[in-house]
Amino acid sequence: MYWWGPFVLIITFFIMEFMAWATHKFVMHGTMWYFHEDHHVEEPGFFERNDVFFLIYAIPSWLCIMLGMMNNNYVSVWIGYGIAAYGFAYFLVHDVYIHRRFKWLRDIDTPYFMAIRKAHKVHHKYRGKEDGECFGMLIVPRKYYIEAKKAFAAKHNKS
Repeated sequence: MYWWGPFVLIITFFIMEFMAWATHKFVMHGTMWYFHEDHHVEEPGFFERNDVFFLIYAIPSWLCIMLGMMNNNYVSVWIGYGIAAYGFAYFLVHDVYIHRRFKWLRDIDTPYFMAIRKAHKVHHKYRGKEDGECFGMLIVPRKYYIEAKKAFAAKHNKS
């Protein structure tokens, strides 16, 4: 592979945050609300219809990697790796850390992660398709980060 591949991966990873934001706002809270709706209500069970969105990103990632390898198009391969890396980060941050679907990563105690969790909680306070906010995952509004820094400082100054 080429020296520039990891740069393509990193650029793709960051672009995916904006793709995820747009998909969340306009697709999940739009035409595909049927699949996303159960994510906004607490129901028993491990799986949700919302989990179908994994395929929306996994399939293009797989196709970029597979077709890129078959055709010696390494830009496509690295783009596929970038999409996959974002998918893995999404799984760890959204499903594991925020929604606690697994018992890992529960002890992360930093203002940044506190801000991510707060912004997502604000997003989930809206049970319907409209009037949502905070559609991103890794980039959150500054006000939540400022609140988290204050809460973090207060929590750690008591000790």
